[in-house]
Amino acid sequence: MTRLILLRHGQSEWNLKNLFTGWTDVDLSDQGREEARQAGLKIKQAGIEPQYYFTSYLKRAIHTLHIAASAMDRDWVPEVKDWHLNERHYGALQGLNKADTAKKYGDEQVHIWRRSYDVVPPALTRDDPRHPANDPRYRDLTPDELPDAESLELTIRRVQCVWEEKIIPALRHYGDVLVAAHGNSLRGLAMMLKKLSPQEVVGLEIPTGQPWVFELDDNLAPIRESVSYTHLTLPTNSLV
Repeated sequence: MTRLILLRHGQSEWNLKNLFTGWTDVDLSDQGREEARQAGLKIKQAGIEPQYYFTSYLKRAIHTLHIAASAMDRDWVPEVKDWHLNERHYGALQGLNKADTAKKYGDEQVHIWRRSYDVVPPALTRDDPRHPANDPRYRDLTPDELPDAESLELTIRRVQCVWEEKIIPALRHYGDVLVAAHGNSLRGLAMMLKKLSPQEVVGLEIPTGQPWVFELDDNLAPIRESVSYTHLTLPTNSLV
C-alpha cells in the first residue's frame, strides 16, 4: 500500500495575530506546537509509519514535521526541505494585518487577493528587505525563480515541480510519504491528486495540524482518503 500524508503546519504566531505571512519565517504558537504533536499521535495511532518526509524552507512547517515525527517516534526518517513547498508569496501584503488591510482596500479587494486563482497581490520590490532575494536561504535560486508576489496559480505551478521530480519518485520507492507544508502548497498537491478545477481548489480549506491521508493505487491515483481512518480528522470539504 502507498500512502501520502499531507499535514499543514500548526498554528503560527502570525496566524494567531491575523497577519499575512507568506514567505515570512515565523514560528509556531504554543497551540501550533500542540497541534503538531497531536498530528503525530494521530498518525501513529492509525498505524501509519511514514518512510520519507518532505517540508518547506519555513520553520513553521519544519518544526511541525519534527514535532510530529518525535510524537511518532520516527525522528530518524530521512527528510527533504524544498522551497517549492513554501507558502504562497503574498508580496507587499506580508506582515500586514488582514482586518486592517480590508478596512484600507475594502473587503472585496482583499478577498480577490486572497481567494482568486490567478490574481497576484501587490508585489515587493527587489530592494525591500522582505524580498527573498535578500534572504540567504534562497541564494542559489535564479532571479526568475524568486517571486515578488504570487497568485495561487503560480504557487501550484511551482509545487508541481517538486511533486513530479521528488515526491512521486519517493512514493514509488518508499511507499508512505509525509509532506508537512502550507495551506496553499498543499492545495496544489490536492489539486493534482484529486484533479480539482481552479474553482474547486480556491474553496478548499485545509486546517492547521490535521493529517490528511490518501491511499494511492499503483498509478498513484487516490482510492481512499483519511475519512476511513477513525483516528484522523478530514478537512470538511476535501471530498469534492
